[in-house]
Amino acid sequence: MTVDTKAPLMPSIQRMVSKDGRFLYQVPAPTSQTRAWLKVRRDLMGVWLNLRWRWVILIFCCAFLLQWLVFATLWYVLVWNSGGLDRAEAFDPLTGDLGDMPCVLNLNSFSGAFSFAVETHLTIGYGTVYPNPNCQHTVLLLTVQMLVALVTDAITIGALVAKFSRPGKRCEELVFSRQACVCELDGEVCVVFRVCNTTGLPLQNVCVSAVLLERDQHTHSVRQTELDFRVPGMGSRPCPLFLSPLTFGHPLTPSSRLGQALTSSSQSQFELVVFLSASQETGSTHQRRTSYLPTEILHGRRFATETAHRCHDNHCFQTLPWTPEPTLATAAEPAQEQHEVECRNQRRSELRNHLGLVSCV
Repeated sequence: MTVDTKAPLMPSIQRMVSKDGRFLYQVPAPTSQTRAWLKVRRDLMGVWLNLRWRWVILIFCCAFLLQWLVFATLWYVLVWNSGGLDRAEAFDPLTGDLGDMPCVLNLNSFSGAFSFAVETHLTIGYGTVYPNPNCQHTVLLLTVQMLVALVTDAITIGALVAKFSRPGKRCEELVFSRQACVCELDGEVCVVFRVCNTTGLPLQNVCVSAVLLERDQHTHSVRQTELDFRVPGMGSRPCPLFLSPLTFGHPLTPSSRLGQALTSSSQSQFELVVFLSASQETGSTHQRRTSYLPTEILHGRRFATETAHRCHDNHCFQTLPWTPEPTLATAAEPAQEQHEVECRNQRRSELRNHLGLVSCV
């Protein structure tokens, strides 16, 4: 599948996706502050998940402190309006007149009001300062604070859980080879790359998709072509188990857009972006991406080890010369390639016939 899109890509940008999977192309920011705020409001959760942890912790703490300060002020105003601050000594409900009982007993300072707001929110219990249940304003303000506290806890704790569950750091344990190779795989000349699982846990349902980005320096347009990479012997099905390093390959047939890009004269104008997703038995998903420029696709090389149970010291990423040197078939060479295949088949048939005659003798 090929899609042509107009995008404001500048010729100075060498790649859109870094080797560690970060998007290097920045979307132009809104021209006005109003549009910027509207954009943030439409996707608050996305903005939250993209914040750094130091800002997340700061916002988390400020949200609770601001709430406690607001309700401490409201409690202080309520006690001041009821005349509770003018009492020189603590009110004793056992000996005092219940009609003169203040809305909040024994609250006579702003620090006491702040402590009372924290105790109400966290429900850690009251000491000598506690609310008067016979005061209607106290019951109303107490109810409002508890409702606001429940909403605040639900939003902040849910946002923290979403931030923790985002598989950013653990996906770094899926390591791609720094270079891709052009070599033979299952009897076909392919572009191959390797992925190692360094998590120490088996992953399942491994799927790989790739997109070839071809840039036009004159029109600043991007041509996107979907490519099919597969594990040898698996076909188009997902790999059921990812424990040892896996090698994925894309056959360079005459109709392959990647093969045409490798044999064209404008090789420096494309980028191969690879996406990998896998899952654990617990259901958590690992997603990782990387990219390869033409200079990172090595011709006539192969990976050193075909089967390795562990990726140690990048040994499974080591490349060795591959002989014979692969030749990429283009659209102008299908007849010559077919002729060479027929010649090889004929020689193999003659060899089998000769061996059959010898065995009969």
